[in-house]
Amino acid sequence: MRVVLLGPPGAGKGSLASVLTEKYRLAHISTGDMLREEIKKGTALGTEIKSLITKGVLVSDTLVTKLVEQRIAHDPDLKKGLLFDGFPRTVKQARDLDVLLAKADAPLDFALNMEADSDLILKRLTGRRVCRKCGALFHVTNKPPLSPSVCDVCGGGLYQRTDDNEETIKARMQVYQASTQPIIDYYNRQHKLKKLDGNLETADLAQALAAMLK
Repeated sequence: MRVVLLGPPGAGKGSLASVLTEKYRLAHISTGDMLREEIKKGTALGTEIKSLITKGVLVSDTLVTKLVEQRIAHDPDLKKGLLFDGFPRTVKQARDLDVLLAKADAPLDFALNMEADSDLILKRLTGRRVCRKCGALFHVTNKPPLSPSVCDVCGGGLYQRTDDNEETIKARMQVYQASTQPIIDYYNRQHKLKKLDGNLETADLAQALAAMLK
């Protein structure tokens, strides 16, 4: 099973990705993680990516697609199952992915679009707290730490990300909707679009996913 995961920030993509990778044994391909790893390795491509990010310039479709191509080339998990998270972000990237998977004789099965109410997204993201030391995630109501502002995992301090405020979140949601709707339309035209209720909590989300995939 090869799946593209779509959804705005706070819709529950992280929870769904965990369910898909653990229950269905899909290899998780996150372009964000890949970009950071390439920079960390100090490759020529990583240096180019770091330069663009430092300048505040978006990484081009060509560079991102090149990373994905490198990742799936001769990948033993290609035929067993892949989950694409954060890619594609444009229709061109979606077309490029179709070409790459067609060459590997492993076409995409479907794109899974997470949909959630804006009020719930705001509640989820404004309540999110992150450990400065290990990066563990908590939530002031949904997953509070045992001790206020202290990470349960490593004892590090917890903080609220600067972009987890209402004004910034609303702006991010508007940008997401404008940029992602063409991708949703693209997969809908291919009859490969499936929808899942991002308002559900993780346990209910897993059940809904299982029912949908039967």
